[in-house]
Amino acid sequence: MDLEEPAERERRILALERRGFSGPGAKERAVREELGLAPVRYYQLLNALLDDPRALAFDPVTVNRLRRVRESRRAER
Repeated sequence: MDLEEPAERERRILALERRGFSGPGAKERAVREELGLAPVRYYQLLNALLDDPRALAFDPVTVNRLRRVRESRRAER
C-alpha cells in the first residue's frame, strides 16, 4: 500500500515538533505565529497526527519520539 504524504499543515506541525524551544511560551508563540493555530487546537491536531500512518512514514523519528512521550504521560496518570 502506497501512502501519500501528510498535508502541508501536518508537515508543518511535524517540522515545528523537531525544533527545540527555549523559554516558557516560545513554542506556543511559534504555534500561533507560524501556523495560525491556538495551542489547544495544535495539540489536538498533533495527537491525531501521531496515530496517522502517513505521518509515521513521513517522519518516523519524530512521530515515534512523540508517541513515547505521550505513552509515558498516560502511564503517569
